[in-house]
Amino acid sequence: YKLLVNGFVSMTGGQPIEGELSVHQIVSELTAEGVRKIVLVSDEPEKYDSAPLPPEVAIHHRTRMEAVQKELRAYDNVSVLIYEQPCATERRRLRKRGKWHDPDKRVFIHPTVCEGCGDCGAVSNCMAIEPLETEFGRKRQINQSSCNKDFSCVEGFCPSLVTIEGAQPKKSAAQVGAVSLPEIPPPELPSIDGSWSVLVAGIGGTGVVTIGQTLAVAAHADGLFSSNLDVTGLAQKYGAVLSHIKIAGDADQLNSTRIAPGENDALIGADVIVSAGDEVLATLVPGKTVGVVSTHLTPTADFSRDPDWNVDESLLLQRLDTALEHPITRLDSIQLAERILGDAVYANTLLLGAAWQLGGIPVSHEAIMRALELNGVKVEMNRQAFELGRYAAYDLQGALALIKGTALESEAPADLDSLIKRRVDELKAYQDDALAQRYVDLVSLVREKEASLSDALTVTTEVARNYFKVLAHKDEWEVARLYADPSFQQTLRETFDGDLKLTFHIGGWPFGKRIANSSKILKRPVGGWLLPVFRIMASLRSLRGSWIDPFRNSAETRAARALTSQYEADVERILSAMQTENLDTLARLAAIPDLVRGYGHVREQHLDRANQTRSEILAELLGTAAQDDIIAKAS
Repeated sequence: YKLLVNGFVSMTGGQPIEGELSVHQIVSELTAEGVRKIVLVSDEPEKYDSAPLPPEVAIHHRTRMEAVQKELRAYDNVSVLIYEQPCATERRRLRKRGKWHDPDKRVFIHPTVCEGCGDCGAVSNCMAIEPLETEFGRKRQINQSSCNKDFSCVEGFCPSLVTIEGAQPKKSAAQVGAVSLPEIPPPELPSIDGSWSVLVAGIGGTGVVTIGQTLAVAAHADGLFSSNLDVTGLAQKYGAVLSHIKIAGDADQLNSTRIAPGENDALIGADVIVSAGDEVLATLVPGKTVGVVSTHLTPTADFSRDPDWNVDESLLLQRLDTALEHPITRLDSIQLAERILGDAVYANTLLLGAAWQLGGIPVSHEAIMRALELNGVKVEMNRQAFELGRYAAYDLQGALALIKGTALESEAPADLDSLIKRRVDELKAYQDDALAQRYVDLVSLVREKEASLSDALTVTTEVARNYFKVLAHKDEWEVARLYADPSFQQTLRETFDGDLKLTFHIGGWPFGKRIANSSKILKRPVGGWLLPVFRIMASLRSLRGSWIDPFRNSAETRAARALTSQYEADVERILSAMQTENLDTLARLAAIPDLVRGYGHVREQHLDRANQTRSEILAELLGTAAQDDIIAKAS
């Protein structure tokens, strides 16, 4: 049996458990019932040093979860595994209220070291890990606004995750008094005929319900009547949440709290996926409903299981435009809130300001300001968020001009030549001019051949991307160079304020240690002294592959060399087989290295799946008769 001791009934929003038993009481009761095999797993096992459990109860850190489960699986009798860890989301809420210790530590993912394998999300199942789209593929980033400081993501087998002490999110321009917005003409407020309906559609944990409450208080301040219905489902983090708000001049007009199909006057779309759902679309009135939606695509829970998770945002927006019979007002509220106000938590208040400026909210400006004041949380910042939303609705380009570029962003090159040049420069920095020339020679052969058959050059583009990837394998030398690169420190300065103290988490030789009876490798925290070592290694990277390279014969390095040879052979096959009718299949073959991600055993797993896909594509090219031979060689 498994018992989860997390301190809250989290399915409905985090209520305390009535008559909760302590871990000591649970152990006593289980022992009295005759259970002889009890194991406790905790994220803080050291707290049981001062109040020890009975000696027969084994205590382990959560990193040994897999090994413990295997041990109990082999036990030939009743056993109980107690997993003790307070709900991370509830801890985050209590920290905001000053009722829980807030550790002076944050997690940061170095975007260029990250391989986009998704192992950090797989081990943590954390929704604060979000995709970061770059020129070199999809990476990962930590949403500092929603991070609950569980730190289980650090256990992902990847050197890109660092923890930082003494860090605070970068102070926004608003916090330092540098935001100056122009005078914005007030909108014409709508008149209420019967009742006015506002639907807020978003995700759990972002303040959707708070916006509904704010509008209700504002309506009361204006002498109006209102009703609220919050449809929160399980209310889990990032689950769909709808807030139905109705405002009327007469309480008798509030006949139903739920907004019926074809009854919605205004839509505040805090999440584009929820907003484009059937339930929301049914409420919209073509040609009448005023709408604003955030274009920021927040990943669903599927992203933690599928690193290639993707949703066509343009189709979602098209559904909204079709339902409204005119383009919905769209803006990236998350980016505006984070980059100008310093925290994504203000995104929904920003959208409220935009909806008000568009004439979708029938309450006065003074009433909304009073409601924000009565809420009592970050009053001045929320007021600025509201005004910024008004400005974005009035002049979106002017609002975007307040955002300055950072080192975290990487615009995709406009053409193939720019893509190739960028990678040539990177290969020179990775090793030398000879490696860069090797890259150019092969890519040029493919380009010349494909140009004679098609103008699209899709195969050439895939070869340009993926041949670079296999040549610039992120071995120990390259990881050191990327950390030693000044852009890493620049990115940290653009993200955080404070006197930063770095801790690296390394799982490779000589730091990592495999947990007995488990596939998990325990990473070792290493202090900031490792950064000067990285700089020394970066200066010595010309030793890569030489007889004094301590990493040249590692399993991962040998696999990387084999992948390079295999890819070069595949490109030769592509050149010999290239015809107009098979360009799409050849492009898929050229993109195979994109499936190989991560480090160590994670990379091995991805490589196995990539080889299987490669075998299927080659069989398709060469015919089914050759399929068995190809698969045998790949294995």
